[in-house]
Amino acid sequence: MSNQQHRWLLARERSLILGEKARLMAIVNVTPDSFSDGGRHDTLETAFRHCLSCLEEGADILDIGGESTRPGALPVSTAEEQDRVLPLIERLTRETDALISIDTYRAETARAALQAGAHIVNDVHGLQREPEIAAVAAEHRAGLCIMHTGRDRQRLADVIADQNAFFETSLAIARRAGVHPGTILLDPGFGFAKETTEINLELLARLPELQSLGFPLLVGTSRKRFLGTLTGREAADRDAATAATSVIARTKGASVFRIHNVAINRDALAVADAMLALETRLGKGHFHG
Repeated sequence: MSNQQHRWLLARERSLILGEKARLMAIVNVTPDSFSDGGRHDTLETAFRHCLSCLEEGADILDIGGESTRPGALPVSTAEEQDRVLPLIERLTRETDALISIDTYRAETARAALQAGAHIVNDVHGLQREPEIAAVAAEHRAGLCIMHTGRDRQRLADVIADQNAFFETSLAIARRAGVHPGTILLDPGFGFAKETTEINLELLARLPELQSLGFPLLVGTSRKRFLGTLTGREAADRDAATAATSVIARTKGASVFRIHNVAINRDALAVADAMLALETRLGKGHFHG
């Protein structure tokens, strides 16, 4: 599906064309404790300036989160999460035309963010922690990113079988809530209870198998721990490794890339897109996974 045209339907009658060009979702953590950039954007002014910088560098979407998802992170209350994210979403809506994603698993926060101007709900629990979030997304016809996680549940031994089983449950929740299929992206959830480097690499290698589910893929490998294991680098120094995995994922069918460093991934993916376009014109498929 990497270079097949697909119109991703978003809230407020917006949409984003996926296919010939890789799309970039910039990570905006309005938190004091995220694993690689906690505290850097935890005021409205610094977060807003960071968003503008991401847009200037080529981000298609701003993904705004108010609670860290790193292992061992302290949970925050719904009110605290909303206090962090809503002022930024409101300001971005007033002062820019940016596509805005809310990174939350809470239905109440998703509803407030969509009312404030967001276009997309990005749920790292795949609709399975608060299933009512699916109805909120359906009501607003928002874009919906459904992420796989292995946390707090029994997992199947085969990495793709576990993905399929998890997404079967998530997609059933979405169907029951009336979510439009054209709003859905699936995210295999790199690093979320994929404990070993080998598991993450196998998931990357086998991404094409997830296309049988029939939805575009969002990939988020940015600065993940397995890249640190491979390179020996700390989180903030893993952007080159991230770009390498973005290119691999692009050649294997991913459409949207959730990243910290917009510029380096934009450049790397521009090369991958050019190669994919050439392969298509030449009628050869050996570049694909």
